[in-house]
Amino acid sequence: MIEPHAPAPPGTTPPWGGRARLPVRPDTGRFLVLAGVFVCAACGLVYELELVALASYLIGDSVTQASVVLSVMVFAMGIGSLAAKRLRPRAAAGFGAIEAVLALVGGCSALALYAVFAWTGDWGGPWAHAPRVLLVAFSLIIGLLIGAEVPLLMELIQRIRRQDAGGAVADLFAADYVGALVGGLAFPFLLLPLLGQLTSALITGAVNAVVGAALVLGVFRADLSPRARRVLLAVNLAVLGVLAAAAVLVDDFERAARHAVYGPDVRVAVRTDTQEVVITGGTGGRPLDLFLDGRLRVSGRDEGRYHEALVHPAMSGGHARVLILGGGDGLAAREVLRHPGVRRVDIVESDPEVVRLAREDPPLSRLNGYVHGDPRVRVRDTDAFRLLRSVPPGSYDVILSDLPDPGVTDSAGLYSQEFYGLARRALTPHGRLSVHAGSLTADPRVLWTVEATLREAGLRTTPYSLAVRDPAAGPARAPDDWGFVLAGRDGPPPLRAGTGALTRAGLAAGVRAAEASRIGGLPASTLVHPRY
Repeated sequence: MIEPHAPAPPGTTPPWGGRARLPVRPDTGRFLVLAGVFVCAACGLVYELELVALASYLIGDSVTQASVVLSVMVFAMGIGSLAAKRLRPRAAAGFGAIEAVLALVGGCSALALYAVFAWTGDWGGPWAHAPRVLLVAFSLIIGLLIGAEVPLLMELIQRIRRQDAGGAVADLFAADYVGALVGGLAFPFLLLPLLGQLTSALITGAVNAVVGAALVLGVFRADLSPRARRVLLAVNLAVLGVLAAAAVLVDDFERAARHAVYGPDVRVAVRTDTQEVVITGGTGGRPLDLFLDGRLRVSGRDEGRYHEALVHPAMSGGHARVLILGGGDGLAAREVLRHPGVRRVDIVESDPEVVRLAREDPPLSRLNGYVHGDPRVRVRDTDAFRLLRSVPPGSYDVILSDLPDPGVTDSAGLYSQEFYGLARRALTPHGRLSVHAGSLTADPRVLWTVEATLREAGLRTTPYSLAVRDPAAGPARAPDDWGFVLAGRDGPPPLRAGTGALTRAGLAAGVRAAEASRIGGLPASTLVHPRY
């Protein structure tokens, strides 16, 4: 039974330890507060993960983006907790206002970040860093609001039933941490696969707004004046209206933003379990471009020269058994099959959707020469690391590493000394490994780190580069050139031109261009110490 007390003026709360006038029993009220803590913590972690995931996809370098978001957010949470002490006399009203703002900012954060990237990001000029600035701003604001929740919730839970500070902190943090666990697991396994990044953030914001408003207006409504209750209800209805309108229009927005990024010629846009796959062009005489997570992986303007430079130098010598790491699009396999004597081509592609499109999309399958219908071609739906660890020594005459740039943090392990050691083991004694090693002009240190890593793995190397004739513009622009390293077990492999437009003179010029940028003394990149 609640002890009698002098009523507090409307809009204020009793001092620490005072009992709240509740419409429910104290135990029920305490449970509802802890349930609200649980849901709000889950929503807060979803906001964090949304920012990390979207920033990694739009900007790249997932380690850097995660570090920026989490460090800024944790710092801001401390500042928010300190600032919220002034709101303790009006804990219920303050908590309701904070949750409404947090729901709006957190729910719309992914939408705003994608919009800024699509229409301003990476075009150069004063707006080039707008996505990064907005990422920090959202991390700061969301962190401030999440941090401000804690002292206000502590005040509210103590007012329901007085207990020692240690016990109250333990109860509050237990609900908070369990909620964070649920939010952290729900994002990658439920929200992202079913709803996508934009809609999941909007739904999370709506849940946040409903729970915050229900807790304050349902359990602590006696602490608010009639006017404050009306204002809080109107604000939350407005927030829900904005989030609902955004959810209804999100598909149209995403199409418009995708056209801003990739141009108006988008034919295929698929979100797989691991990445977004976009194909533009390929019909009406327009060149086909393939993008993975916003990065141009196949440019129809120049893909032939790229794949010739990757494949043909490695095919001089024995090449009966070839392993292609990546390359689910089938374009590297097309070049491999131009050489007589190829008996087997194994393609390691971790995303089955890329292989499906390479088989079924008419322009892409036409571009790759329908290689997936060739009985010599087999697709291995597995991780490249796992496959190299499982094959017997000397399994392949040629290994082609057609993987994303090593500067993309998620692929850094596939450019490590340990990985190249496994590749060396999988090669025959006279086998050759060809590696796509990023752009020489964009960052020569990356190519020379790849080269140093290959040498540390016991391989002899020959680096070379090839200029891009027609770089694409825009946020997903192509590099100005490609860097490659050809490596062998028994000595530096000679560079020989194969079929196609790649000439001996062109390869010699590529070797000279690479040597002119040589950076010596670079350490190898390893799994525990990535250098890219």
